[in-house]
Amino acid sequence: MKLNPNPIVQYLEKDSKEFTKKDIIQYIKDNEIKMLNFHYTAGDGRLKTLNFVISSEDYLEQILSTGERVDGSSLFSFIEPGNSDLYVIPRFSTAFIDPFASIPTISFLCAYFDKDGNFFSMSPEHVLHKACKEFERVSSGMKFWAMGELEFYVIGEEPPYFKAKDQKGYHEATPFAKYELFRQEAMYYISQCGGRIKYGHSEVGNFSQEGKIYEQNEIEFLPVPVKDAADQLIVAKWIIRTLADNYGLDVTFSPKITIGKAGSGMHVHTRVVKGDENMYIENGELSPVAKKVIAGMMRLATSLTAFGNTNPTSYLRLVPNQEAPTTVCWGDRNRSTLVRVPLGWTNNTDMSAKANKLEEKNEKQYQNKQTVEFRCPDSTANIYLLMAGLVVAARYGFEAKDALEIAQKTYVSEDIHKTENENYNNLEQLPSSCFESANCLEKDREIYEQYGVFDKGLIDGLIKDLKKYEDKNLRMELERHPEMVMRMVKQYFYCG
Repeated sequence: MKLNPNPIVQYLEKDSKEFTKKDIIQYIKDNEIKMLNFHYTAGDGRLKTLNFVISSEDYLEQILSTGERVDGSSLFSFIEPGNSDLYVIPRFSTAFIDPFASIPTISFLCAYFDKDGNFFSMSPEHVLHKACKEFERVSSGMKFWAMGELEFYVIGEEPPYFKAKDQKGYHEATPFAKYELFRQEAMYYISQCGGRIKYGHSEVGNFSQEGKIYEQNEIEFLPVPVKDAADQLIVAKWIIRTLADNYGLDVTFSPKITIGKAGSGMHVHTRVVKGDENMYIENGELSPVAKKVIAGMMRLATSLTAFGNTNPTSYLRLVPNQEAPTTVCWGDRNRSTLVRVPLGWTNNTDMSAKANKLEEKNEKQYQNKQTVEFRCPDSTANIYLLMAGLVVAARYGFEAKDALEIAQKTYVSEDIHKTENENYNNLEQLPSSCFESANCLEKDREIYEQYGVFDKGLIDGLIKDLKKYEDKNLRMELERHPEMVMRMVKQYFYCG
């Protein structure tokens, strides 16, 4: 517990999953916390906030026990104003100290409840909960884990010295990377607020334009239960933006901010576990379980874009001949495939002992580190719904009798353009617009709605929102009117 960056965990000396209301009240009293915030996401995928002043222990008890009312019709486009009251109730396990507040403040992520005191069935967080429940039932108790990769551009005044080469920023260090300290501070705050971070680094994208430097960064997380993975991505985006604002910098998670430069994705790595065992590896090789999950992703790939690629700039990034995927296929290590099986630790070699001669050899497999990466999402995503969609895809892979056949047919070698990939040109393509994505969701909606995971009204609302962009002929329009690109970028600069 001493190494955990979350000060509440350190003080209470217990894991956040064990936090109770009594614990929270005790921490608030002992540490002279003056304010309390509720946070929750809305239909736009962005964090919302409700502030409270702690005026008495009775009022604190009331806030934590009964939550507060909010106007659902202002938060979700599919809720009618005539029946829009919802409750937000704090989830104690998500408690963190606001790193930006000048007044000592404790914050929580919340769950939505309806007028009858039941979980609001269409709230993104609860949809993910339902998806996990059904996956665990179908898979005989296996758990779905995930981790996200947040890519974003930091934008500031162009410096006169130590300029990095255009589009050569991958893992660059100071002084050529200008925002390493900013990224490190963001990572520290995210960790204090409960995020389990793997690492951070500068990414490929960097360029200068009109006196500004645009520097791409990435923060990657550790695999955790999928609901926790969604929570920490939501909080991380809020922290990165707020810190940038405090620094006088600009930040964008937009998938594409100019033509010819690296776009920003939000890749999601997945893992299926049972107890302490990673079910993706069997005898040092990719297991049937992993291939079934991949098959589900292949089957639902086109409709998953309805949750993970939700405004027209998403489809400026998903174009051929870039590292972003366009074809529904999977492979080993290849960064152009939709689903990638990244380099794992399955060679039974103690590389640390080889690099450090004083270390004793400890030959063992690191198979628990193996993941499967879904590469098309970006930060326009409603993160809870995207994660729920991936869990549904995994469930479908377990239920489909032809799952292993699907996996075999959609596999491509490391060079996807080699002639032995005879079926490559016949594979399904990802949508090229929000309009196409909406049609794909309509086609697959029964799979998402099965077992009541996604409500019919929620799917209807998502399809309606995607079609509002009227981008059916987006790529054709951009070819005729290339100036539209920058108008789109400006319009959706602060997405998700």
